[in-house]
Amino acid sequence: MSADINDRQLRMAMIGGGPGSGIGDIHRKAARMDGQIALVAGAFSTNPEKNREQGKMQFVDPSRVYDSWKDMLDREAALPPDKRPDIVSIVTPNHVHFAPAKMALEKGFHVIMDKPMTLNVDEALELRDVVRKTGGVLAVTHAFATNAMVKCARDLVRQGKLGKLRKIVVEYPQGWLHALIEKDNHKQASWRTDPKLAGAGCIGDIGVHASHLSETVTGLRVIAVAADAAAVVEGRTIDDDFTALARWEGGVRGSIEASQISFGEGNGLAIRVYGDKAGLEWRFDNMDFLIIKYQDQPWEKWARGSTYVAEASPSAAQVTRCDKYHAEGYIEGFANIYLNFAKTVRAVIAGRKPSELDLDFPNVLDGVRGMAFIDAMLKSSANGGAWTDVAQY
Repeated sequence: MSADINDRQLRMAMIGGGPGSGIGDIHRKAARMDGQIALVAGAFSTNPEKNREQGKMQFVDPSRVYDSWKDMLDREAALPPDKRPDIVSIVTPNHVHFAPAKMALEKGFHVIMDKPMTLNVDEALELRDVVRKTGGVLAVTHAFATNAMVKCARDLVRQGKLGKLRKIVVEYPQGWLHALIEKDNHKQASWRTDPKLAGAGCIGDIGVHASHLSETVTGLRVIAVAADAAAVVEGRTIDDDFTALARWEGGVRGSIEASQISFGEGNGLAIRVYGDKAGLEWRFDNMDFLIIKYQDQPWEKWARGSTYVAEASPSAAQVTRCDKYHAEGYIEGFANIYLNFAKTVRAVIAGRKPSELDLDFPNVLDGVRGMAFIDAMLKSSANGGAWTDVAQY
C-alpha cells in the first residue's frame, strides 16, 4: 500500500454526519478542500433510511454504506489494501467518540475526530495508550487553534515578541442556547444538553476550545482553575455558562470564560496575551488578522497571506490558501487539520518520518489535555469554585 501512497488520494470512511448534521458537512468539505482525501465508505446514521440517503448524496457506493459503525470497520478492514480506507473520520455526538476510535485504530486505520475526544479522562488515557500501541495517527479537530494567524501568534510568542508572559484572557460567548430549545427537538441542542450524551455542556462544547487555544498560543499548560459553572436556563440539567480564574505554567495568571446563553452573541472566541514587552489579540470574528499591542508605540496589524507572516511563521504559510486580499474562514480551520493530518498519514504509510510542519495539528495528547481541563472545571465548580489542579499527563 505504501508504494502508491503519493500517487493517489487517501481513502476515508466516516462515522456519523447523516442528513442534518452540520459538523458532518463541515468535515467533508474540509477533507476535500486540498484534494488529498476521498470519501469511500460510511456509517452516517443509525436510521437506515437517512444513512442510505446520505450515502447517495455523497456518491458513496451503496455496498459501502453500513447501518452500524462496527459492521463498517469490520468489513472495510477485510478489504484488500488497494480498496480499504486509510483513515476514519468520527463526527458523532460525544458518547460515540471513544469506542469507534479505539476499534478503528486497532483495525489499522488512522483516525480524525471531533472534540472533546472522549466522555471522560479514563477513556482519553486509554485511547492515548491505543495510539501508542498501534502506531496510528489520531487528530482532534480543535479547528480554531489551527487558523493561520493563531499559528503565527504562537510562533511570535515562541520568538519572544511579547517578552516574558504575564497574563492570558480567553473568552468564548455564544447565545444559541439562551432558551430551552432542546425541548423542541432541536437536533444539535438535544444531545449537547444531555449529560449522558455530552458529558459536559458549555465546558465540553466550547470551553475546551478556549483552553486549547490558550495553550496553543502561549505554549503553557493550564495547571489550575477556580470555576463557576451553572445551568442558567431554567429546566436545563447541564452547564450552559461558566467563568473561571486560571493559572498557567510559569506563574502566568488570567481567566477563561465561555457562555452559550449570552443573548445575541454568535461565535465570539477571542484571546489576549500580555507579556512584559507587548501584548497580542486574535479574534475569530476577524480571524485573518493579529494585533500586536505596545504601550507607547503604534500597534501592529499582521495580515494572513503577507510575506512577513510567512517569514515569521512557516506553519502559518503552510495552511494559507489565499493571498491577503481574500478572506479565509471557518471551514479552512478544519481543512488545515485535514491537510497536515493527511500529510502525516502519507508519511507513516510510506515509512517516512513526518516533518515538524506536517505534525502541526492537535493530536491525542491535546485530546487528553482537553479532558483533564473539563474534569478539573467540573470538580472546581461542584466544590464552590475552589482552586483545583488540572491533572498533568
